Amino acid sequence: MTETIVNNIADVIGWETIRTVVGLVGVLVVVVVNALVLTWAERKVSAHMQRRIGPKEVGPFGLLQPIADTVKLLAKELLTPQNVEKPLYYLAPVIVFIPVLVSFVVIPFDARLQVKDINVGVLVILAFSSLSVLSILLAGLGSNNKYSLIGSVRSIAQNIAYEIPLLLSLLSVVLMANSLSLRDIVEAQKGVWYVFSQPIAFLIFFIASVAETNRTPFDLPEAESELVAGFHTEYSGMRFALFFLAEYTNVFIVCAMTTTFFLGGYQGPILPGIIWFFAKTYLLVFVILWFRWTFPRVRFDQLLNFSWKLLIPLSFLNLIVTGGLLKL
Repeated sequence: MTETIVNNIADVIGWETIRTVVGLVGVLVVVVVNALVLTWAERKVSAHMQRRIGPKEVGPFGLLQPIADTVKLLAKELLTPQNVEKPLYYLAPVIVFIPVLVSFVVIPFDARLQVKDINVGVLVILAFSSLSVLSILLAGLGSNNKYSLIGSVRSIAQNIAYEIPLLLSLLSVVLMANSLSLRDIVEAQKGVWYVFSQPIAFLIFFIASVAETNRTPFDLPEAESELVAGFHTEYSGMRFALFFLAEYTNVFIVCAMTTTFFLGGYQGPILPGIIWFFAKTYLLVFVILWFRWTFPRVRFDQLLNFSWKLLIPLSFLNLIVTGGLLKL
């Protein structure tokens, strides 16, 4: 009886539509759980690096602390400053969350676990990732705050500078895999991972990814010591939580992309593919958390010079050499 009803519904709606809807619901669950895990992990990692204990009161090992923080943010009053540009101010936290969901749709977590295998998946992720910068710009302009405005302007300059080497480093991988599908790129690494055949592209991509997600030492758009948190200074409650959620999810996404493009994705012996995928991804996440307590924040001129004078020429050179070798 139940099977018949399910089949009738599937015939009307279509199995592909049902699969997509279920996949999107799963993505939302993964996004929320991942953000909770990363907030706990960052506090624990930073605590141990500074010879502290970190959160330990709420639940065993402080595991329930992120849930307590979430409840606190949900309960907080949504304060709106008097002179903000309301359409821009309200739109920014919504837009920042869109690329997060889209990116999860095309990432292959396993050989059979992917919401949608699009033959131009690389372009989809890169196209929607620019919306994160747009949301930061809207937040800075809409807040009517000089610190927020400076933070958003920094973010635009930073994104333009680091998106170029990021794209060029991925082009080398796309040339070798001869495909823009993320699944095809993973399958092309069955013999040798691209981190071994493209080590320079791997380093450029990972450094540019850290800059794209505004993480230390490239956290110039927030810069608490000089900009009082920059573009989200005027946000509170769930509006701030959306920025917070998107930041940690973007960290996971860039690490997942690094795993997909350079570390063989879900490829690995004995264990199921999804375990290998998450193990590699969270190892890279740990490295990014490690950076925060190791490197000081760079000056803005150093940030731009590093990209325009070093990463971009190096990524162009790497692309030319890769294309030349493949042609020969």
